[in-house]
Amino acid sequence: MRNKEFILGALVLSVAGLHLLLAQNSMTFFITSKGPGDGANLGGLAGADKHCQNLAMAAGAGNRTWRAYLSTTAADGQPAVNARDRIGRGPWSNEKGVRVADSVADLHSDKNKLGKQTSLTEKGEVVNGRGDTPNRHDILTGSQLDGTAMTGDPIKTTCGNWTSSSAEGSTHVGHHDRQGGGTNPTSWNFAHPSNGCGQENLRATGGDGLFYCFAAN
Repeated sequence: MRNKEFILGALVLSVAGLHLLLAQNSMTFFITSKGPGDGANLGGLAGADKHCQNLAMAAGAGNRTWRAYLSTTAADGQPAVNARDRIGRGPWSNEKGVRVADSVADLHSDKNKLGKQTSLTEKGEVVNGRGDTPNRHDILTGSQLDGTAMTGDPIKTTCGNWTSSSAEGSTHVGHHDRQGGGTNPTSWNFAHPSNGCGQENLRATGGDGLFYCFAAN
């Protein structure tokens, strides 16, 4: 009898472990449920990637390598970095298992499935959008429509390559809910520039220092 109970218990644990593994493997895309809390100062790309990794790990998806969808502008002898080149090949799915894009090309086309109901946090939660209080639909990207880096002064394009939380400066943001105003109001990655780089600056224009995270493998 004890042997049977032992075998049954082992099977239950194995099934539970399989479910956990499947859950870990399912999510490959999310919006950060929170930012580091210092506006657009993310600690550079390395700090942003670490934030993605930590949130994914807390959500049970730390078995992948996570990258922030952020570009940097060429400066101080360092070349520009394109967000589209950092995130792997895809496909990518949200926490609910809904596939939002098949590839990098698909992600940057009209065929992607990004939107308020699909661009979820690592916890599977919907992020407030236009019409909600508070509005948090501005997502940091520092990128153009095709996912490539901006040109010019980094302070004016990527808040000093994600190192500034000053009231001065700017970065480009997208609208995760595909609504609102700006140059490209329905764009998920390049809707308009931010008005400053500080946390309160970002909040004042409909953001909260959130950004996209993608599994690169």
